[in-house]
Amino acid sequence: MESPAAPSPGPQPVLHLWSASCGYSHWKGQVLNSGELQELYDGLKLNSVNQYDYVLTGYTRDKSFLAMVVDIVQELKQQNPRLVYVCDPVMGDQRNGEGAMYVPDDLLPVYREKVVPVADIITPNQFEAELLTGRKIHSQEEALEVMDMLHAMGPDTVVITSSDLLSPRGNDYLMALGSQRTRAPDGSVVTQRIRMEMHKVDAVFVGTGDLFAAMLLAWTHKHPNNLKVACEKTVSAMHHVLQRTIKCAKAKSGEGVKPSPAQLELRMVQSKRDIESPEIVVQATVL
Repeated sequence: MESPAAPSPGPQPVLHLWSASCGYSHWKGQVLNSGELQELYDGLKLNSVNQYDYVLTGYTRDKSFLAMVVDIVQELKQQNPRLVYVCDPVMGDQRNGEGAMYVPDDLLPVYREKVVPVADIITPNQFEAELLTGRKIHSQEEALEVMDMLHAMGPDTVVITSSDLLSPRGNDYLMALGSQRTRAPDGSVVTQRIRMEMHKVDAVFVGTGDLFAAMLLAWTHKHPNNLKVACEKTVSAMHHVLQRTIKCAKAKSGEGVKPSPAQLELRMVQSKRDIESPEIVVQATVL
């Protein structure tokens, strides 16, 4: 952490950190297993740096690693019962109406039976929500029913980050839906449901799901009982990041040339102010 007595010097440099993203044609690196994760976690415990308020997980390819995540989250929740676990259950997506998994099939039962029950917030896309519940979504009403099924599995907050459902605003818009259950002072459960419609962007990005989950974590921390506001800030920030990314990518690729994956890397550093304090350009509808 930065000391309050040592403010960050300015101007800030623009630095890009690269990882082995699977969004490229070629990528290198190893898939961590449970033993390697356990070793890393043991190191944190030995140094007494294993007290957390939030845990966020995303893309995972190893079944044993995913099961170990659950063990670690449960241990951390014993130390801090207020810990919030945010899970982006990355398994696959839909293209032209057809769903396909891009992780091993044996991860699905681990997500369904172990991960989702200990999660507080989950951010599946439509295809992943269907996989987790075994229920297809053809309408907004069915999406709400699927989110109720996911609530029953454990999480109080469910956001279906993207869907193939037709937006009331037309084909140029992408629909996302959210549902949050909170406890009233009298102990009753109050459910807030929302719909968001975002203008489609004609490009393929890498890391949008990671960014969405991270920002939703941050904004639900700021607005723990108001999913509408948290999602409006998250989605609006996403809009600004993507628009800036497209603009920069087209400037680099040249007129009439399709930007490359490298040129479409999210411009998050340049979008720092929009991430921290986004102008609200997407209003959520309360259902």
